[in-house]
Amino acid sequence: MKNEPLLYMLLLAMTLFGSLGSVFFKGYTSKKQLLLLFFGFASYGIGALLNIYLLKELPYTIVMPANALTFLWALLFAKVIFKESIGIIKIAGIVFIISGLLLLIS
Repeated sequence: MKNEPLLYMLLLAMTLFGSLGSVFFKGYTSKKQLLLLFFGFASYGIGALLNIYLLKELPYTIVMPANALTFLWALLFAKVIFKESIGIIKIAGIVFIISGLLLLIS
């Protein structure tokens, strides 16, 4: 497949947008700014559209398990934006998720 690297980048973007949607929704719950709610829906929408496109271009057995990457983004956003503590167990979980996904695409 010629565009495979681009498709995998879109796969990362799909999970990033899905996770960003959650960040905006969490922000809305504390600040009650409608713009945050709008950006949350927009982010989820972009992620969903990318998901639909990627389901056409890549195997189902890659696209759907790749949604687990949202855990990686969630961990990063929790640490950077929400200043949550991240322990070794959570980091180990992310390592297992990424290892599993690498096995799927190889």
